[in-house]
Amino acid sequence: MTTGHTASKNSKSVLGDSRLTITDKEFLHLREFIHAHSGIALSGHKRALVCSRLAKRLRHHNLQHYSDYYRLLTESDPDGVELVAMINSITTNKTDFFREPHHFQFLAKEVFPAYRNNPKHERPLRLWSAAASTGEEAYSLAMTALEAMPCFGDRDICILATDIDTDVLSRAENGIYTQEQARHIPDALLRRYFLKGQGDHEGEILTKPVLKSLVHFRRLNLQDNPWPMKAPFDVILCRNVLIYFDKPTQLKLFQRMAGMLKTGGYLMLGHSEAIYGLVDYFRPVGHSIYQRRGKTTL
Repeated sequence: MTTGHTASKNSKSVLGDSRLTITDKEFLHLREFIHAHSGIALSGHKRALVCSRLAKRLRHHNLQHYSDYYRLLTESDPDGVELVAMINSITTNKTDFFREPHHFQFLAKEVFPAYRNNPKHERPLRLWSAAASTGEEAYSLAMTALEAMPCFGDRDICILATDIDTDVLSRAENGIYTQEQARHIPDALLRRYFLKGQGDHEGEILTKPVLKSLVHFRRLNLQDNPWPMKAPFDVILCRNVLIYFDKPTQLKLFQRMAGMLKTGGYLMLGHSEAIYGLVDYFRPVGHSIYQRRGKTTL
């Protein structure tokens, strides 16, 4: 699918050339499209990133210009297949097991013991990893929960792990990781919850069924309205994703997440993220940890 596009000085491109460039107008259109469909706000200095990450999509469709690709997205993608592929290409996925360990320490010392010791708590305990990426966060939650509540199982603990990127979710469901990816897992937990890979998986670790049974991976665009899952959750982790959204989008998501939490439930953010102007909904209880207030109707 190509059109009669005339290249200007700043839009020189050659089919299949990894040095494809993008015009001001093309970048503006794609930036607005990405924001509308994912909430991701791309500043001007992300131009080179957009150009490089979407170049493979142009080559996939045998397109010469980013304007051709924009037309494909807006005019020739009725089922949204290319939209998903585009979002997969543009998103950044950086995660580790037990990343920002103070959150898991808080869960292990405060949240899970209180739940374990209170027979009036409803079952199951519901946790949401809202930017699950390749699954390390969700499986870290599962390990922390099982260590704090060793007699509990999949009837007592339910972890929803969502991400907008279908590629990383597929890898998360497989539950296969390299030794390098496993470097932050304590040895005792590594032995208890993972198997050593053999044959084709030599040098890798495989997640045991006891962990997999607690985690349910689903694709979710945080911009979707309504969200398909039902409230309430006991804990929501939405870490290091809101930094890619503008302030109005962040505010809306914080309000919606407040509505998904039980009174007294917890929202955990990334170390560089914070809640502003939502004191009616949350109170801070630790570094990047917020507790849902009661007596507020959303």
